[in-house]
Amino acid sequence: MSVQPIRLFGDPVLRTPAVEVTTFDAELRKLVADLTDTMHDEGGAGLAAPQLGVGLRVFTYDCDGFAGHLVNPTFEVVGDEEQTGPEGCLSIPGLRWDCRRHLHVVAHGWNEHGEPVTVEGSERLARCIQHETDHLDGVLFVDRLDQETRRQAMAEIRAAEWFGSPAPQVKVSPHPIFGKVR
Repeated sequence: MSVQPIRLFGDPVLRTPAVEVTTFDAELRKLVADLTDTMHDEGGAGLAAPQLGVGLRVFTYDCDGFAGHLVNPTFEVVGDEEQTGPEGCLSIPGLRWDCRRHLHVVAHGWNEHGEPVTVEGSERLARCIQHETDHLDGVLFVDRLDQETRRQAMAEIRAAEWFGSPAPQVKVSPHPIFGKVR
């Protein structure tokens, strides 16, 4: 278990849809532990595997008193209510903008041992589930901003000190799928 470098905006892995996990083994448990350690070290509410350069459908979360992880997650929207509020991303450090999301969701997936998991979330947890699932689809929250806010966000990203930094060197896993990003 260790803290890993987070991939930043501009890294192609963040725009690449992740593949489903098919093997629930020690390598997956290590990935979940690394995601959890890195998320906590960075003070995030969630972290998806592509943010560590791993193209698998896994994310961790810790917000509103709920903590855990989901493997191969899907979610359903509950009701028509939406929320608009500040949202940030560990792959876009130090920047936040108001983003519209569904207010209530129910997520389904598996834990690191292949057992089914259901997570019901409202407000911040619902935002986190939607944000992290977007990462697994190659979508960043700036893609969800209204046109004017997105224009402002892109200008602020391009002006950020970290923008254009080289991607961290990541050791390739011996696990057959972990070394590949599709």
